[in-house]
Amino acid sequence: MPKTPNLQSDDYYEILGCERNADEAQLKKAYRKLAVKWHPDKNPDNDEATTKFQKISEAYATLSDKQKRQIYDQYGAEAANQMGEGGMPGGGFGFPGGGGGGGGVHHMSPDEAQAFFSTMFGESDPFGGMFGGSMGGGMGGPGMSFRSSMGRGGPANFSSSFGSAGGGMDPISMMLGGMGGMGPGMSMGSMGPSMGPGMSMGSMGPGMSMGGMGPGMSMSGMGPGMRSSMGSSAPPAKRFDAIPNGTVVSLKGLVNASDRNGDRGVVKQYIPSTGRYVVELEDSDSTMSVKPSNLLQHVHVRIHNVESKPEFNGKTGTIITWCPSKERYNVYIIALKKVVSLKPNNVVLETGTVAQVTGLASKPELNGKWGTIKEWIRESGRYEVQLSPQQIIRVKMENMRV
Repeated sequence: MPKTPNLQSDDYYEILGCERNADEAQLKKAYRKLAVKWHPDKNPDNDEATTKFQKISEAYATLSDKQKRQIYDQYGAEAANQMGEGGMPGGGFGFPGGGGGGGGVHHMSPDEAQAFFSTMFGESDPFGGMFGGSMGGGMGGPGMSFRSSMGRGGPANFSSSFGSAGGGMDPISMMLGGMGGMGPGMSMGSMGPSMGPGMSMGSMGPGMSMGGMGPGMSMSGMGPGMRSSMGSSAPPAKRFDAIPNGTVVSLKGLVNASDRNGDRGVVKQYIPSTGRYVVELEDSDSTMSVKPSNLLQHVHVRIHNVESKPEFNGKTGTIITWCPSKERYNVYIIALKKVVSLKPNNVVLETGTVAQVTGLASKPELNGKWGTIKEWIRESGRYEVQLSPQQIIRVKMENMRV
């Protein structure tokens, strides 16, 4: 069972919640999880979070350097932190604007901790993806998964580059999931644009390929281990007011389990009878039943019409938090590896995102309802939002919140 991180400790292993014999992958996994949880841009106006973020970064910066780790294990933090990068004498962590100085332990400054964080993940998105295999497929980098938002008329206008894990599977994956397992060596081949009713795979055995299947083919006579569940039962009715399964979220505003605030997970299921979501916590098999108000979705966005910083426009980012006092999102711009504060009307939510109606003066009865964004209409700056199978509305960008 994994150790619980102890951010009150001065021991670097205890801080990260790792055993002293932890390997490099375990240390990095622990650092990423804690650094994302306590990142200052995810916890604005929270000095405690900033201090913890520095402490976590300092611990990992030392333990991730083999020579510094060896010295730390033998002589402690003061000796390790007198070494430069790669174990060379010189002190500090190798970033400009460092804190500390003089004798004793050199503690990371906020700037050093931020600089260290930004170097750790390359081109991957530390806020929008997951470490480890428990959270689904590997989209966007090792162990990372992203929700796909497939609109009713096809792929989202800018989300295709983020893979298709979670919210809506691609047709091939749906077919494979329903077939109950294909025999060894079998391949889908080129199936054609779509498989319609009445199609079959013929009498297929192990090692056989479907080749180029056309309309009118049937799935009769399938070999052992190949069964089709297609058409055997009607799929559940689509909900437009529920966050899709597979969406990456953080917990917030929990009272009875306040230590979980900031922890990440993925939505596994929506329970209509209770109005709650089952969330599987990151790097864990445990789940929590959570109200929608206790979830923050880390969805992808396109930055739009920022007049003061036109170089941001068109860039893709991930929402990492909502700042109520400023009524702005903090958005991590993936290409620039930086966090910016943006108004809702500068943030285009991707097609398929489920968001909540808020601040609607013309129809206040709709405030608080959830709906699926079908389309963003550039000319009017409004979303077309489907609240139910029968109800579609158009609202301004600032009237939808995740």
